[in-house]
Amino acid sequence: MDTFKASVQYNDMKGSAAADRADKENAAKWLKDNDLISDEEFVVGVKMWAGENHGIHDDPVYVTFFVTDLQGHPDLPSLLAASGDVIEARRVRVDMNLVDFFGLFKRLEVTLSNGGMLEGKSYPYE
Repeated sequence: MDTFKASVQYNDMKGSAAADRADKENAAKWLKDNDLISDEEFVVGVKMWAGENHGIHDDPVYVTFFVTDLQGHPDLPSLLAASGDVIEARRVRVDMNLVDFFGLFKRLEVTLSNGGMLEGKSYPYE
């Protein structure tokens, strides 16, 4: 069993990420259009891994979508609340060009700092 949290070999830099779904071509639509999920399934998580870059990025990036149906619950929040620390989700793994991955989001921001030491800290603007 894995934990849904970013981790790489050395974890020199840690941080957080936030994203807004794209209005037209978001992850759920892309997966449905490519016959990878059904109309009853929902995307509950996305993990992207790029690696072994040695000064230049070389596509693809490796994307895992975590999908689930409502499993008899009325909505996703109640499913997640009932699941506790373990959620039953199916993984859909695909290789994507980085530009196609970015296209799934309207906005995407990633923060990284040495060992995550800046995470949650305030800083003045210059």
